[in-house]
Amino acid sequence: MTIQPRKLAIPWLLAAVWLAVLVLNQAGVVRLGFVERLNDTIYDLSLKRASPRVLDDRITILDIDEASLKEIGRWPWSRDKMAALVDRLYNKYYVAAMGFDVIFAEPDISSGIATLDQLAKKDLAGDSQFTNRYAKLRPALDFDGRFAETLAGKTIALGYYFITPGLPPGTTGTLPQATLSASIFKNHEQSLVEAIGYGANLEAFQQAAGIGGYFSVLPDEDGTIRKVHLLTRYQGWLYEAFSAATLRAAFGGEPLAAGVDEKSLFGRDYNQPWVEIAGIRLNLNADGSAWVPYRTGAPFPYVSAKDVFSGKTDISKLENRVILVGSTAPGLADLRVTPFSSAFPGVEIHAHMIAGMLDGDARYTPPWGGDVILGVTLIAGLLLAIALPIIGPVYGLGLTLLLLAGMMAGYYTAWQQHLVLPLAGPLVTAIGLYLLSTAYGFLAETRNKRQITKLFGQYVPPELAEEMSRDPQNYSMEGQSREMTVLFSDIRGFTNFSEKLPPVELAEVLNSYLSTMTAIVQQNKGTIDKYIGDAVMAFWNAPLDMPNHAEAAVQTALDMQAALPALNEQFAARNWPHVKIGVGVNTGRMSVGNMGSTFRMSYTVMGDAVNLGSRLEGITKQYGVGILATQTVVEADSKHVFMKIDDVRVKGKEQPVAIYEPLGLKGAIDPAVNSQAERFEQAFSAYQQQKWAEAETLLKTLNTESPRPLYDIYLERIAHFRENPPPEDWDGVFVYTTK
Repeated sequence: MTIQPRKLAIPWLLAAVWLAVLVLNQAGVVRLGFVERLNDTIYDLSLKRASPRVLDDRITILDIDEASLKEIGRWPWSRDKMAALVDRLYNKYYVAAMGFDVIFAEPDISSGIATLDQLAKKDLAGDSQFTNRYAKLRPALDFDGRFAETLAGKTIALGYYFITPGLPPGTTGTLPQATLSASIFKNHEQSLVEAIGYGANLEAFQQAAGIGGYFSVLPDEDGTIRKVHLLTRYQGWLYEAFSAATLRAAFGGEPLAAGVDEKSLFGRDYNQPWVEIAGIRLNLNADGSAWVPYRTGAPFPYVSAKDVFSGKTDISKLENRVILVGSTAPGLADLRVTPFSSAFPGVEIHAHMIAGMLDGDARYTPPWGGDVILGVTLIAGLLLAIALPIIGPVYGLGLTLLLLAGMMAGYYTAWQQHLVLPLAGPLVTAIGLYLLSTAYGFLAETRNKRQITKLFGQYVPPELAEEMSRDPQNYSMEGQSREMTVLFSDIRGFTNFSEKLPPVELAEVLNSYLSTMTAIVQQNKGTIDKYIGDAVMAFWNAPLDMPNHAEAAVQTALDMQAALPALNEQFAARNWPHVKIGVGVNTGRMSVGNMGSTFRMSYTVMGDAVNLGSRLEGITKQYGVGILATQTVVEADSKHVFMKIDDVRVKGKEQPVAIYEPLGLKGAIDPAVNSQAERFEQAFSAYQQQKWAEAETLLKTLNTESPRPLYDIYLERIAHFRENPPPEDWDGVFVYTTK
């Protein structure tokens, strides 16, 4: 291979510019927002892939849910109720510790104690009888005092929030006692988040509990909470997060410790901040945060507060557990965005953090991580920048993929060591360099492609040849096999229908009908295969990829049926016959491509799954339903509700097929329709088990409430089987011998 530097000068220059921008971004000189967003995406994907799905029985969330608010009253509850709740948890359920993800910032005057105090000071101060009764009555009405007494001496952490720069400053309540000076972080303290105010609990409560932590969390720029700052600086002191405070309370209030380790690596000095909570040492990010080690699924049990008040909760759900008191009620607005959900209970974030600290799997970004990533960016970038223009796009792709695989392997290895590295920079560098090199090579070959276009223009239209040379892969109609969904619809009784109209009007009817149905298919991103007289054939997931192809096809069928009333009104106004249609939908492996003969080609689908869809449309009239879908459709469609109709063997198929009727979108179905569907499926199950009496009773009840041909069909079958019992090996499948 001969290297021609003059031809390589421009691609090398473009690569150098791209590499310089990414290096400056990694060094913090410039900021590329999309790189940071990609870092977040990589982290989220890694977290979802690696997060364990386990039930953690060490932590339980006491939920101030909607049911509790409805039964006990709107929040905040009176302090005598809160005192009773705490007493019950410690004295009946024997909890290990409690953390309150709520604030008690205002005095409780719901007992009328403020009025009583005013009377004692002014209006009735000289009334000895009133004074004596006041002295006896007041302690019972001092709900705040009772609550403070209840908190005292228990393993409890109270929550509060810090106000960070950018928000209006202010202070309310009393902070817990800070025991660590920010100066222990030496020159690193400026990296910590600094609060400018706070909202805390009443002094009596905080003094009684002793331990407290801030539950305020700072989301990333996209609003997602991925980290919790375990330490925050306020007026020269360090304060701990709610999760850390609760963990300390659970271990008897052992003092918090923190500091900075100085390490030398790669010939440079690095400062590693750390915190020690209840004997558990955690390394922190530079800003005093740690990545929340989210678990997947539902790792922490929830107990409704009302069930604790009523004593209905099993002691095993609370005994010797750390209890976090919080709310999932939407009205209390403690729902946050996390990598797993856009409406994640805030209290559960702290539960994940506590569990992570106990298990030692809270991740952090080491202080040397940025320099390592900068080095990887430089090395990989220089290698690709020099090599790609020389070795070409094919070998260049191999080299790029090899480097990307090495980066991902390094990232995964660091992840296994509970480290999080900002990998997006090197990835964007490598991918960007390859795309730049490929794009330049493409532009450089434009003149050659024009020559090819001119040559092929002798055999095909020049416009088509030019289109093929620009982007041939997007216009390939070669046959392929893929998972798809097909839909067949047909007007019922079209022969009789057509005999009633002269040819001109029949054409108008079909044009109006097919235009309406075609528009519905296209609105749901389907491909019209063909019209077969009055029949419409359409399919999804080709030529464009469509992951939700089954859902789209089912919605198309429902929309077709929903469009008929308006269409029939138009037909009635012109004295045209009333239209009813049947629709069959099937999902399966199909062959799709440009098929036909040398005389005529068409882009179409073929295969057993296509034939089955056609068979389904044909038997809709047998059941008196508008739409039938198969089991494969139901399994691929998570958005719609279906009712099982039958198990059948259609003509040409040996294996039985379960068929269903789509009822509509989940959450939008009339409860009465849901009830009827459930009872019909019970009747169908009884029918297949040859429990004729049970099935008949259910079907007759349904037929009385809302008559349907479907119910009559099964009543007729039951009557037949009573006279002519099925064989012993009958599998409950109905066999169709015609199409």
